[in-house]
Amino acid sequence: MPELMLKAVAGLSLGLVLGACTPQAQDAVAREAARSTVSRVVVNRFPGVPVQPAIDCVIDNADAPQIYALAADTVGGPTESSVQIVTQIVSKPETVTCLATEGLPALLR
Repeated sequence: MPELMLKAVAGLSLGLVLGACTPQAQDAVAREAARSTVSRVVVNRFPGVPVQPAIDCVIDNADAPQIYALAADTVGGPTESSVQIVTQIVSKPETVTCLATEGLPALLR
């Protein structure tokens, strides 16, 4: 139950912060918060993948609802839903292409 309350407070806090921002600032704040969740999912679920390029590819290919869902999980940590969202994004053809062009060169360095 405490985890659920923590997530509710985090979601409310994120909503209050975003409500006071311009749309561009809201997007930037949500993307930065989502990066934290994506980073943890990538490290745990995709070992050996270059983390920074993978995070960039996932964030760049996520839609707004996915970004906001991942951002909401920043405080309490990734949930099974976070893992599913990241897996969906990683499965998109444009994300696979991004990982191949950005992640592979980073892996070969």
